Amino acid sequence: MLPIALQLYSVRDELEKDFDGTLGEVALIGYRYVELALAQSYGKTAAQFKGSLDKAGLSAVSAHVPYGDLIADPESAIGFHTEIGCQFIVIPYLSSDDRPGGPKYEELKKNIASLGKTVQKMGASLLYHNHEFEFEMFNGKYALDDLYDSIPAHLLQTEIDVCWTKVGGADPAQYILKYAGRSPLVHLKDFGFSEGEAIKAEYELIGEAKKARSSDTFPFQPLGQGVLDIPGIIKAAEKAGSQWLVVEQDLPSPGKNPMQCARESFNYLKTLQ
Repeated sequence: MLPIALQLYSVRDELEKDFDGTLGEVALIGYRYVELALAQSYGKTAAQFKGSLDKAGLSAVSAHVPYGDLIADPESAIGFHTEIGCQFIVIPYLSSDDRPGGPKYEELKKNIASLGKTVQKMGASLLYHNHEFEFEMFNGKYALDDLYDSIPAHLLQTEIDVCWTKVGGADPAQYILKYAGRSPLVHLKDFGFSEGEAIKAEYELIGEAKKARSSDTFPFQPLGQGVLDIPGIIKAAEKAGSQWLVVEQDLPSPGKNPMQCARESFNYLKTLQ
């Protein structure tokens, strides 16, 4: 089994209430690695942030850093996270203007290539994390493929989010294998349907997921409790040369809190070892 990290966005509300206590709880579950998100919003210096992680026995592997922050002040945004110890800087999301087909897409590709060089100079690697919108067709292929085809692999690698890949209509395991050697991080995220109805056909699954996503009622689930073939995805990640599995659950499942979900996902992964 590849090493497991928790995306701290999963427990963002808990961190706001009790930063050090929440990190301690994450470590008690068994996580030893984390991926950061919104790290510069907690009012801590990089040294203070790293001190809290060290105190909990956690290490930061990677960080989601907003594209706008990276463009506005690359050295500051990147340096904050590399000082904490992050090996990977991840662009987590694009506005509609910046996406393939948008008015700023050509500019974005140039900016990402430049950022990739800056990140490299600062001792890390630049990645992109997808949602489902990148699986719209653009120039005869998935928009996500167009982005990766436009920028050399050494300047931009992948963090494939298996949940959104599935919602977008692609097979997560096969898509990870498509980018073998370019997929150091894989986002593990599962989903199901709160009404408990079986989804028999692939197109029905995709349609229902997109419908739930658009209505903000998307039913995230702890790993192993949803519709994804997590063991198959992990095997594909290992075959593709991935280095880390990152657990994320954007919102807790009905009747559960974020820490419960993080614990259930971790415990499920341990059963696969």
